[in-house]
Amino acid sequence: MDGKGRWVDNVFVERLWRSVKYEEVYLHAYEGVAAARAGLGRYFRFYNAERRHQGLGRRTPDAVYADRGSWPKAA
Repeated sequence: MDGKGRWVDNVFVERLWRSVKYEEVYLHAYEGVAAARAGLGRYFRFYNAERRHQGLGRRTPDAVYADRGSWPKAA
């Protein structure tokens, strides 16, 4: 049962932000907003196109999204 304030609702977003912080933000001393924006852009391109995800069967999110046409149709 879903309900307001339930911890499970945020688990995916919290895990994403943990990865962003530990794999990108904490490793770089950005000079300003423009540098941070560029660094995060590079990281998200890497995260979606190159970084393999255990929960996706060791595939990238881009590969899973491109393969969405072969998903079984709902009844």
